[in-house]
Amino acid sequence: MTEQLKRIREKLTRLREQDRGFRVFGASAHHYRLNDPLPLASVKQFESRYNLQLPEDYVLFITTLGNGGAGPYYGLERMENGLFSDLDYRAEAPLLHPSLPFVHTQAWNPEFVATADEAVDPEAYRRQYQVFEKDYYDIAWMNGTIAICNFGCGVSMHLVVTGPQQGYVWADDRSSDYGIYPSREMGNQEPLRFPDWYELWLDQSLNQLNLAGA
Repeated sequence: MTEQLKRIREKLTRLREQDRGFRVFGASAHHYRLNDPLPLASVKQFESRYNLQLPEDYVLFITTLGNGGAGPYYGLERMENGLFSDLDYRAEAPLLHPSLPFVHTQAWNPEFVATADEAVDPEAYRRQYQVFEKDYYDIAWMNGTIAICNFGCGVSMHLVVTGPQQGYVWADDRSSDYGIYPSREMGNQEPLRFPDWYELWLDQSLNQLNLAGA
């Protein structure tokens, strides 16, 4: 086990002990408990089935500490749930394609620019917006990722598993019209790899409790 994973395990234990009332957002859903770790063989089967290679630090986490459970917001998803494009409505959601290239290298949130004047030709304007909207919400924009965390309200956190951004956490915030971007919702200025993102959540949660006099 790496030194970082040892710190994460210790901080999670402290958080569970200090927040027995589950005051941190989402804690009542996971109670600061991780699921059992996955056997490495199960990870290899998943990778083979979907023709991908999961980031090494993520694999070490789910095979050493736990496969989903305690984590930011409503908690970490199990690895096997990572293909759902909508974590709120899994049964109805189309599946992601994690083996395909992840096309983003910077925040992406295109604006709708119409060539039709809404006041002059509202029908043409509406058709143009429908075309834009269909493309904007296409799940193909999240190719090369698995979903790892449900932020709520249709927003999800994803782990990039292909290309130069492999191992970094990105947010799919299109349901709020904020697009797709490297996860910075915890105030970090730089993109974070999975274990750093997780440890930052632990640090901020412990600090929140200390400020509240836990």
